[in-house]
Amino acid sequence: MALNCGIVGLPNVGKSTIFSALTSAPAEAANYPFCTIDPNVGIVQVPDSRLDRIAAIIPPEKVMPAAVEFVDIAGLVAGASSGEGLGNRFLAHIRETGIIAHVVRCFADDDIVHVAGSVDPARDIETIHVELALADLETVDKRLARLEKEKRANDRELAKKATAQDAVLRSLRAKLEEGVGARNAGLTEEQQAVIADLHLITAKPQLYVCNVDENDLGGENAFVAQVREIAAAEGADAVVLCGRLESEIAALETVGEREEFLREAGLEESGLNRLIRTAYGQLGLRTYFTAGPKEVRAWTFHQGSTAPQAAGVIHSDFERGFIRAEVYGCDDLFEHGSEAALRGAGKLRSEGREYVVRDGDVMHFRFNV
Repeated sequence: MALNCGIVGLPNVGKSTIFSALTSAPAEAANYPFCTIDPNVGIVQVPDSRLDRIAAIIPPEKVMPAAVEFVDIAGLVAGASSGEGLGNRFLAHIRETGIIAHVVRCFADDDIVHVAGSVDPARDIETIHVELALADLETVDKRLARLEKEKRANDRELAKKATAQDAVLRSLRAKLEEGVGARNAGLTEEQQAVIADLHLITAKPQLYVCNVDENDLGGENAFVAQVREIAAAEGADAVVLCGRLESEIAALETVGEREEFLREAGLEESGLNRLIRTAYGQLGLRTYFTAGPKEVRAWTFHQGSTAPQAAGVIHSDFERGFIRAEVYGCDDLFEHGSEAALRGAGKLRSEGREYVVRDGDVMHFRFNV
C-alpha cells in the first residue's frame, strides 16, 4: 500500500482549503470547478503528545516527529470515469494513493457555488462512489478480456490462476455495475489477494471528512448525520472539521497562538490533528521512538513489523546487522520519570529478532555490520 492519503470530493467542497491548512503551504483554490488540475503533495507532521513528553524527560538537541503524505486531488464530477471534467487524469492520481479522504460539504453557503446546485451529502457521496466504481469496472473488464486467453494457455499453473481470478472478477463486476465498490463487495481475504495486483480504487480504505460551518463545530448538523450514517454502514471513520477555521489556525505563526485560538473557539484540538491521526492509523502505520541527548524522534513502521524490520526504517544496515533491541514502553517512562528508574523497576527489556514492535515503544538497536 502507498503510504499517502488522497483528498478527494466534488468541486467546491473545501479540499484545497483543507490541504492548505494541513500543509501550511497554499494550494490553488478558487470558487469554480477544476481550479486544481495537478495534484498538490504535502508532507504533514503527525501530532503526537508522547513525543514532547519523552523530550521533557530526556532533553535532546532536536525533536523530530513522524510524518505522512497528503495529496490534494482535483474535484471529480459525474462522468469523471468517462473523462468528464478531466476525470481520467484525476482518477489516475487516486490510484497512486494508499487511502482516500473523501471531503463532503456539510454546510450551506449561497456565496460558494455547489456543482450540483444544492447541498446533499448523500447524493454527493453517491456521485463519487459511482464514478470510482465505473473506473474500476473498466479496469476489471480489461483484465477479464486478458484472462480469456490465459485460461486456455498450455501452462496449467497460469490457466489455473487465471480461472480463479476470472471467477472473483465476474462476481465483483456485478457489484461494480450496481455502484458498489470492491471495499464493500464482501470479498474474503483470499479473494482480495487474488485481485490485489489490479490496485482497484474502490478497494482502498476510505474515511469521510465532514466540512462544516464553524457554527456547527459544537454539535452535529443534519448534513453530518447523513455522512455518519453512511460511514457507519461501510465501517468507515468520519472526521468533522471546519476548513475555513482550520485555515485561520494554520495561518497563526506560533504554537501558543494556535492553542489560544483553539481555547477561544472552545476546541480541545484542531480537526486537522484528528484527520492526520485517523489517516495515519488507517494506513496501518504506527510509531516507535528513539531517545537520546542528540535527538528524540518518532519513527513510522507498519503494524506487525518485527524489531529488525523496524530497525530498517532508520537504515538498512540496522536491519541487516541486527543483534537485539533494548526496549521499553513510553507509558512506563512517563510513570517512572527516567530511564534509570525504568531499569530499577525492571521495565527495560532486551528483545530479539522475533519481537513484534508495539506502538509507543522506545527502542535502542544493537547491530553489527
